[in-house]
Amino acid sequence: MMKDWEVVIGLEIHAQLATRSKIFSGAATAYGAPPNTQACLVDLAYPGVLPVLNAEAVRMAVKFGLAIGAPIAERSIFARKNYFYPDLPKGYQISQYEQPIVGRGSLEIVLDEGTATRIGITRAHLEEDAGKSLHEGLANATGIDLNRAGTPLLEIVSEPDMRSAKEAVAYMKKLHTLVRYLEICDGNMQEGSFRCDANVSVRPRGAEKFGTRAEIKNLNSFRFVEKAIQHEVARQIELIESGGTVVQETRLYDSDRDETRSMRSKEEANDYRYFPDPDLLPLAIDRAFIESVRASLPELPDQKAARFVSDYQLSRYDAGVLSASRETGAYFEAVVARVGAAHAKLAANWVMGELSSALNRDNLEIDAARVGPQSLGGLLDRIIDGTISGKLAKEVFEAMWSEGRDADAIIEAKGLRQITDAGAIATAIDAVIAANPKQLADYRAGKDKLFGFFVGQVMKATGGKANPAQLNDLLKAKLGGG
Repeated sequence: MMKDWEVVIGLEIHAQLATRSKIFSGAATAYGAPPNTQACLVDLAYPGVLPVLNAEAVRMAVKFGLAIGAPIAERSIFARKNYFYPDLPKGYQISQYEQPIVGRGSLEIVLDEGTATRIGITRAHLEEDAGKSLHEGLANATGIDLNRAGTPLLEIVSEPDMRSAKEAVAYMKKLHTLVRYLEICDGNMQEGSFRCDANVSVRPRGAEKFGTRAEIKNLNSFRFVEKAIQHEVARQIELIESGGTVVQETRLYDSDRDETRSMRSKEEANDYRYFPDPDLLPLAIDRAFIESVRASLPELPDQKAARFVSDYQLSRYDAGVLSASRETGAYFEAVVARVGAAHAKLAANWVMGELSSALNRDNLEIDAARVGPQSLGGLLDRIIDGTISGKLAKEVFEAMWSEGRDADAIIEAKGLRQITDAGAIATAIDAVIAANPKQLADYRAGKDKLFGFFVGQVMKATGGKANPAQLNDLLKAKLGGG
């Protein structure tokens, strides 16, 4: 199906800014409060109240713009976007239209196969969120919770540069990483802090003109973004090939049925009757403010990944995984500080391997890891000095995770010290060879794969404690008749 068609995707991502109060009022933004307990007179649009812009929201928007290499507008305008919806008390949303605070920038994404692609970002603008309509448990009625009304959002609008659902997910993940690095958004998708609208169209391969797009609203997981786009692409191609026409509309993704459904015809900008908000002066930002924000920028994900490659000789893939969050990068570097940069690859393997598996299994963030970086470094020290093998180290790690003790204590208590006495290993090898004359004859007749059998038998005889390198060398000599 796809050989004849090209997919065109653009994403509009809404990142809830991590301010303690709303963008135009002093009401709190904390998640989980009882309905309508965090909505003040400004949020409720009482007559005579006036909005006051939150300076911290401005600082966060500037921080994001600088991180993507975009120009920051020294003068931007807030506009009224007019539409009626029950959870929008004013009858309009305060947003930015013709003059946004953040101009054109870009992000580079890297796909699983290592292909790098640069995705353009058209703009990012400040706006307020609407409230929330509630239906669950309300028979034949709709409840309105206005706690979210006025919550500050940064809407990040991409260019239509993505050509597959996988590219769209990679771009969304990269943005998710970035806003968390910048500490401007907590990225909690279940709570709605980071959500996405996907604009999807198809066109004959080789065509220059874009096809008619459909917008899929309010996608709040990476998996749903991928599945919704895949379904919508298949729907549009099937529709066109059967003689139909794609109409510009807004659609919803139903994850239970894995399908998109029409919601309403897609509005154009003139449907919203944008005009400058008369209650808000133009936002003026001077160069000194912009430069002060620039000075506060942390090391960004791409910069950290590049440093991990140059300082620790990691692969680009490993560096990307370890720099995917500030917390993971900090944990890895704390382990490296303990074991030394010469063993950075070993540290990377354990952070991405055993530690990551344990965190996923127990649904924990790395800050809550039951084995801290110093403790993991202590375990790796015992691998490096030959006290235990890598296989035994996994057993020790599991005990550390469940018992909370350090590696040395567990190694001593369980008697897990590696056998490095060549004589003891040779004795075990001799016993195994003597007990398996047929396998010995077959090996010497050319069945080289039996080497693994002998390794396994010796390991079993030594309780898994034989030093693997010594065992391999001694066993090769013995099997060869040495």
